[in-house]
Amino acid sequence: METVVFQSTNGKSPSVDLRQALLAGQAPDRGLYLPARYPQLSAETIAGFSQKPYYEIAFQILRLYTAGIMEESALRTLCHDAYNFEVPLEPVYDRVHVLRLDRGPTASFKDFAARMMARWLGLFLGQSHQQLTILTATSGDTGSAVASAFHGVPGIRVLVLFPFAEVSRRQRLQMTTLGDNIRTIAVDGKFDDCQALVKRAFSDPSLASIPLSSANSINIGRLLPQSVYYFYAASRLAKPGEPIVFSVPSGNFGDMMGAVIARSMGLPIKRLVVPVNGNDAFPNFLASGNYQKIDPSRNCISNAMNVGHPSNLARLVAVFGGQMDETGCIHRPPDLMAMRRDLFSVTVSDDLTRSTIQEAWAKHRLLLEPHGAVGWQGFLQYIRQESFLDEPAAILETAHPAKFPDEIEKILKFVPEVPPALAALDHREERFDRLAVDYSAFRAYLRGHYG
Repeated sequence: METVVFQSTNGKSPSVDLRQALLAGQAPDRGLYLPARYPQLSAETIAGFSQKPYYEIAFQILRLYTAGIMEESALRTLCHDAYNFEVPLEPVYDRVHVLRLDRGPTASFKDFAARMMARWLGLFLGQSHQQLTILTATSGDTGSAVASAFHGVPGIRVLVLFPFAEVSRRQRLQMTTLGDNIRTIAVDGKFDDCQALVKRAFSDPSLASIPLSSANSINIGRLLPQSVYYFYAASRLAKPGEPIVFSVPSGNFGDMMGAVIARSMGLPIKRLVVPVNGNDAFPNFLASGNYQKIDPSRNCISNAMNVGHPSNLARLVAVFGGQMDETGCIHRPPDLMAMRRDLFSVTVSDDLTRSTIQEAWAKHRLLLEPHGAVGWQGFLQYIRQESFLDEPAAILETAHPAKFPDEIEKILKFVPEVPPALAALDHREERFDRLAVDYSAFRAYLRGHYG
């Protein structure tokens, strides 16, 4: 197989292979990497996935991107090791299902990407005897998934930045109780402030002596593994070659880009529903063609989606023929007609999120947390406005309801059952540092701890 190369969305950096893209995180021109071409899968191949376990589907898809840089036997071992948990498709009614991505070690969909990325990087660094410092910003679940996945991986140090006032207690404990090679900083600001600090550090020449990379969804190593569960769901819910509808609650748009990559590889997706919370920059852009980021981002109960300027929007714009830089400036407009044909997006308020949790439980005994509720409500609005009749659909539930016990108890009057991995957090000691939104202080912190 030919080695797939990756190009920057800003178009001013050399093409690289997956190993180079993983280690760099962000391209030197501050753009984001995307495949120069997408390997194609036939309808027959996709249909054949229906009889395969999740880790084997992951191997069959990801080997198309690791050809030439990793032995297939090594990749198969990594996939088997990374995906050792259930991936339930919960029936709701007719051919509509909820894809529960909340059964991994940190009870979040981000386990799927972080666990594979950690294993890839661990393998590459072991071969080269290098050391790498991973910087990541989180609005909730990314930090916990990354911290768990990279905990104890030789050659890798992790620093997670999170907005102190905008993560749940259990989300915070998943990051702050690990220690060893994991450090955390509580930032007195918003997620976008954390993300801006991380991005600025990547392009700071004074930090060149510290090998830095990212585990945020700006790293292509996060997106490729997230394409797998779309193939997994479609192979089980759709007939061979039959289009399927996915609803993906979206914040930084990495999860959504996994679906876009899957479609670019040949997965027939009828419509990609992309609901957001009160941070409504994307639905406004899709409707008007004018992009205006939300600054500061709005604090909503679906906190992992509190993103005022989604980084991965630059990738989406590139897929549709446009160019957007890291600041949100559009240098070449995308094909908006094609975007509107393929994507459907709405904003879901906190009040509507809460009522959706209540109604889903009352009507279907479907237990959702705030992010999954945004996904479910987005799907409901889609089927009210578009033609939908006896078609397969999967709505993504991206976090376990037990991560939001206070909100669930207020709405449904009971506390969701807590998985053992989350229950154990309550007895662990947490440690984290505090910083203001001050790049000079952050740079000094990096030099002091990693220089």
